[in-house]
Order: sequence, then structure tokens, then C-alpha cells
Amino acid sequence: MFDTVLVANRGEIAVRVIRTLRALGIRSVAVHSDADADSRHVAEADVAYRLGPADAARSYLSVPDVVAAAVATGAQAVHPGYGFLSENSAFAQECERAGLVFVGPPVAAIEAMGDKIRAKETVAAAGVPVVPGANDVSDVDSVAAAAERVGYPVLLKPSAGGGGKGMRLVHEPGELAPAVESAQREARGAFGDDRLLVERFVADPRHIEIQVLADAHGTVLHLGERECSLQRRHQKIVEEAPSVLLDEATRARMGAAAAEAARSVGYVGAGTVEFIVSSAAPGEFFFLEMNTRLQVEHPVTELVTGLDLVEWQLRVAAGERLALVQDDVRLTGHAVEARVYAEDPARDFVPTGGTVLGLHEPTGEHVRVDSGLRPGTVVASHYDPMLSKVIAWGPDRASALRRLDRALADTTVLGVPTNVPFLRALVRHPDVVAGRLDTGLVERELSALVAGVRPDEFAVAAALDRVLELWPRTPVVDPWDVPSGWRPGGSAGVTMRLRVGGDEMLVRVDGPPSGARVTVDGGEPLPVAAARDAENALTVRVAGQSLRYRRAQAPDGTVWYARDGRAVPVSERPNLLASHAESVAGGPVTSPMPGTVLLVKAEAGEKVAAGNPLLVVEAMKMEHTITAPIDGVVSRIDVRAGQQVALDEPLALVTPEEGTS
Repeated sequence: MFDTVLVANRGEIAVRVIRTLRALGIRSVAVHSDADADSRHVAEADVAYRLGPADAARSYLSVPDVVAAAVATGAQAVHPGYGFLSENSAFAQECERAGLVFVGPPVAAIEAMGDKIRAKETVAAAGVPVVPGANDVSDVDSVAAAAERVGYPVLLKPSAGGGGKGMRLVHEPGELAPAVESAQREARGAFGDDRLLVERFVADPRHIEIQVLADAHGTVLHLGERECSLQRRHQKIVEEAPSVLLDEATRARMGAAAAEAARSVGYVGAGTVEFIVSSAAPGEFFFLEMNTRLQVEHPVTELVTGLDLVEWQLRVAAGERLALVQDDVRLTGHAVEARVYAEDPARDFVPTGGTVLGLHEPTGEHVRVDSGLRPGTVVASHYDPMLSKVIAWGPDRASALRRLDRALADTTVLGVPTNVPFLRALVRHPDVVAGRLDTGLVERELSALVAGVRPDEFAVAAALDRVLELWPRTPVVDPWDVPSGWRPGGSAGVTMRLRVGGDEMLVRVDGPPSGARVTVDGGEPLPVAAARDAENALTVRVAGQSLRYRRAQAPDGTVWYARDGRAVPVSERPNLLASHAESVAGGPVTSPMPGTVLLVKAEAGEKVAAGNPLLVVEAMKMEHTITAPIDGVVSRIDVRAGQQVALDEPLALVTPEEGTS
């Protein structure tokens, strides 16, 4: 076994690999960009090595720098995690040249499976069923011809990579040209290769993948399947093992096909063979791709098999034989994983950001959290928005889902908007509970999944919290010390205008926080009481309930409150006479996320219709098209291509044409 292993990654996967290295008594080396100098994976490693600026191309994606770091720190092996260089055959080759063991498959296997076109041809030759389509198309005309042969709708996918980047669903010929342009641009940016493949879109598709594990001595095992059908933007958000769709016979057939696909390229290590299956015909499955690395969702397989996949990656890389055969593999119980992202599902999943002001992650029997967070972590637009994963196991699927829901309710990230409330709604959705899954479920049900409640309760909590700050902490001697709004003729209460998330509310508090009446926007007064506990959390007693809010204050005075997985920022508006929303004559366009302006598609003075594209902003390696909010004229463009922009930063102004209303 190795003495020292460098982890060529960041965030939660780096922390997770370091955990196994520590358990095995292996010295761990972390690498980091300047942006990650204070990150959790750096703090938890035995040794940390600086790579360079936050730009991934000059840090985590720099093959020479990562290899040099491994050599300089005395590492014998490199674990690539997932993403970044994990499926880069040139990186694996450079590791070998430097005398380092790459903890992954042989270079030839990476090359064979890393190109989707070559992968489909390879596994098809081995008898594995593939989706009908066309390979290696690189312009609109060839894509159009292929789509006509396959039949609409079709899916465009980059040949050189996955993760949903560059993937486009095209329903009809009129959508094809802009979809090809956008897919190729995103593919070039993410993988340096704009070749596409066209596949028939399978109706009511379910995404099911098989975990394989192989050693260098000829043993190839499959460790059961994972259901990964709950996706947004073609990226997984909730995964589980096993799948409720498969019976034992289909599971065995898919497992055998996955093992055969791995054997066809001489695979060694942990990998995943992905299939697409129609809900209406679960016995028919098609090969999608093989991921020649550890998967984000590997914990659900670990929980149902009892195997540490990272440990076995290391043992196989060190030349050891697998200590089990296929008949030894048993799936026990059920496991479900939810990915916690810094994103806003209500705004089409645009990335968010910020500084982690406060953090609480769930613990307890059969609950696992893989996380890269700690208080003070800065979540910026440089990298993927995934922050952590919450995983729960149960003896059956229903109990695993309930346990995951409670674990998510106990997840608090203060200072960074996350998708946790959306995840809770998703795992409780009737179709999810019943196992009626497909890759389009989230898109169909999105409005219901993001339907928020009017945040009155957070307004009440914040107002009481503010009064607690103002109320004297010693016995009252002078009535002028009491923040009661007292004046001759009686008390006016304490009135404040609060911005609660995206809402603005006028709140009045009458009486001491130990027994007050609160009115929100002129509604009925509500009898309440509030206090803080030893952990500085706020407890509000209302209508016979005690509601506990974790809290943290940002440097700008904004206070974040969290309860049951929902975290809301609250700030006090200084002008009590301000309207609930600033009115504007036109349609200001602001950035929905921190990122980089990729393209400016409109010019000042240009006439546009509502919905016309104005700009393309790239955030966390995904493109987001910003459109005109109204019909009118582009009065100004405030940014240029290549410019970094912040959340809500002005990008352009669209005003109605004269004579229109």
C-alpha cells in the first residue's frame, strides 16, 4: 500500500478521499488554488500545496502543476476524485511518466470510454445495446441530417464529456441551429472539443447506472445499480440504490452488460456504466456512457453494499486482488442521496454564492454527510456549485426517504442560498415517494416544488430578534430605555420595514419580547414570545408551538435565519416611507448570479421583444441566457464580454418605445 497520496481535487470529494486515507494510515496531500487556500480540504489534509490562481486552467486543471505537486510532496499515487482531471488520459499518462500511480483505470480504458462516440462503438461491438443515433457530427447540416434519420425529439451531447454540460434537447427542426451553436460553444469551453453526437430521445426515460469494480488480475464485479432519474439541467440531484424499477432478472442482465462493457476496454478500478431505460419497458435498456472514475453518488452504493469504494480504488491501484467474488455482493436496505447546491431553483437553478456565516450539518444513525463546507467558506463562481451531499440509509425505501427528509430539515447553511427546501419538496413529492420517476419529473413539477410560503414567520422572528437586541438586559429604571415607541398618549410600538428574502414587509412589535404582539403588514396582531438560547439561536413561541431559528449576521448587517432546512436573509430598510418595490419606467436587466459575461447579443438602440436574448452569462461552467424583460428598446448596455459581474449587478436597460405603454 502507498505511504502518501495526493488528492487532485477540491471540495467535498477531496474531504471524502482524505477521510479514507486517514483511516488507512496514509499521509494525504491536498492541492489548492488561491481561492481555496482556507478551504476545508486544505485544513484536513496532512500536507497542502498551492497550485496557483483561482482559474481552474492554472490550478486544478494544470497537468504539469498537479504532477509537480505530487513529486515535490513525495506522493506515490494521485487520486483524481471526479471532475477536473479525473478522466483526462493525458494526466494519467503524465503521472505514469513521473513514476506516480494514477488511482484510476489504464490510459487505454480512459481513452476508449472518454470519447462517447468511440465508447458506443466499443461496447456495441461487445454486444451491449446502444441508443440509436449518429456519431461525430460537427456542424448544423450534419446534425440536421442525423436528426431527420433518428427522428425528433433528439438529444445533442458533447462527444468529449458529460455532467450535462453542452447537452441540448431539440424538439423540432426550428430549434436546431441555436441549440447546436450553444451546445458547441459550451462543449468547447468545458472540454476543448466541440464534436457532438445525436441520439434518439427516449420517452419517459429513467437514468440507471451500474457500479463496477475491477482489479488487475481479471476480476470484474458489478455492485448493483443506482437510480439517477431525478435531474435538473441533465444533472443529477437525487440518487438512490437500488432502483424500484428493476426486478432481479433485469438487474442481473444490466449488471452483466456493465461488466462486459468494462472488460471490453480492459478496465481496472471503480467505474460506472450508465444506461437509459424507458419507464414503459424496463426490460429494454441502452448504454449511454461509461464514467471512468468515482461517481458523485457513490455513497448510496457504499451504504447498501458495506464497501468503501475509495479504499478499494486504492487497494486495486496498489496491485491488490479484490477480496470478493460476484456472489459475495449483497444489497442490503435502501439508500438515498441529495446534492446540496448553491443555486436558486425558483430562478431556473441559477448559481448563487456568498460566505458561509453559519453551518449545521445533520448527524445520527444511518445519516451521512459528505461536505466541503466550514464556517467562513467563500462560495464563488469559479467552480461547480455543489457544496455537500446528504445521504440516508433505511431498511426499506420509505424509511430511507423519511430519514433523508429529516436530515435535510436539519441542514443549515447561513449566508449562501441553497436548494435544500427544494430537495425536501422533491423527496416528499407523491410521484417520488411512489417510485414513479423519470428524468423529466423535476421540469414538469418545478412550479410546485419551488412554491414558497409567504415568509411572515421569518419577518416575525426577525422583528422579535431586533427587539431583543434593543430591550434592556437589566431591570428597567428609566421608561425611555424601553424600545416601546412610547409617546404622550400611549405606545406606538416598534415599527420596522424588513426585506425578507425577496419580500418587503412592515412589522410592528408591541410589548416586551417575553410577551409581545406582532403585526405584519396591518394584519391581525399575533401574541408571541421570544428568547435566545446558549447557542445564540432564537426561539419563538407562537400558537402553542416553539420554533427554533439558527441565526448569523453578515458584515453588512443582514441577519440570516434558518428553520427546517429553509434559510432566509432579513435586512432592515432604513426608509420607512419607501414603497414595497422601486418602480421603474422600463425594464432593468440585472445578473441573476455572479459570473462572467460570455456574449453580448444586443446593442444600444436595438429594438427587442420580451424574451429576446440580450447577453449570455457563464457561471460555474454553465451558460445562462439573459433575455429582455419587456418589448422596447435597449437604452444601454452596461457590461462587455469577459467582464466579471456580481449577483444583481446591472447589465442593461430596456425601455418601452415611445407611444407604447
